[in-house]
Amino acid sequence: MKLNFFKYQGTGNDFIMVDNRTSVLSKNDTNLIRFLCDRRFGIGADGLILLENSPKEGEDFKMVYFNADGNESSMCGNGGRCLVAFAKHLGIISKEAAFGAIDGFHKAVIEDDLVGLKMTEVKNVSEVGNDYFLDTGSPHHVIFSDEVKNIDVQTEGSAIRNSPEYLAKGGTNVNFVSSLDTASFNVRTYERGVEAETLSCGTGVTASAIAAYHSGRTSSTTVKLLTPGGDLTVSFKPTSEGFEEIWLTGPAKQVFKGVVECNL
Repeated sequence: MKLNFFKYQGTGNDFIMVDNRTSVLSKNDTNLIRFLCDRRFGIGADGLILLENSPKEGEDFKMVYFNADGNESSMCGNGGRCLVAFAKHLGIISKEAAFGAIDGFHKAVIEDDLVGLKMTEVKNVSEVGNDYFLDTGSPHHVIFSDEVKNIDVQTEGSAIRNSPEYLAKGGTNVNFVSSLDTASFNVRTYERGVEAETLSCGTGVTASAIAAYHSGRTSSTTVKLLTPGGDLTVSFKPTSEGFEEIWLTGPAKQVFKGVVECNL
């Protein structure tokens, strides 16, 4: 089988995009998805995203996201932003989008390469010792440290991701965060499913920004997050019940397109 695909990246978080409105790729073929995401034997990506028709009125399309391990996963913020750019490339949308994902309904706006994505509301931020846990469409453990640049993200992130308390719930993503000023933070993320540090994580920087506000490390409701792959902005509205009107904004660019032979 020959598969047409597109490659997108958002601050270094890279994804294979497939227009699956005519069901050209099976969502149950874990081995194929793993192969496509393999950086040595396949195309290479942090994940694969299918753009599908949405059965719901008011939605332009549906997002189906798979981690590099081939398994369907929870929400991916940078992936969602890249999918909006892909939808614009296909002519499905122009400047605004509405779509469904595994965590529910999302709105987005796009201008040139800059995409803003409205994230799911956050109802709870839990304190885990000196750290924090919250779900921004995907589960995230947030650690604040002055030594983020020197942390062994692979070792420390994997240990927390696979700790008994998280493993019983399917694991977690782990973010290491340091303050740059009153409204800017460095973030490095270990992503489950990729099982490694990625250059950026949209739901991760969203979690980091909200945890920074919750813990009093910032009083700003618009926070700049610097990742190894580039800069993102998270804005939000605190309420008595948590956080709403959460927007993740940053670049999303097409890298290349091609055809791959899928004979597994």
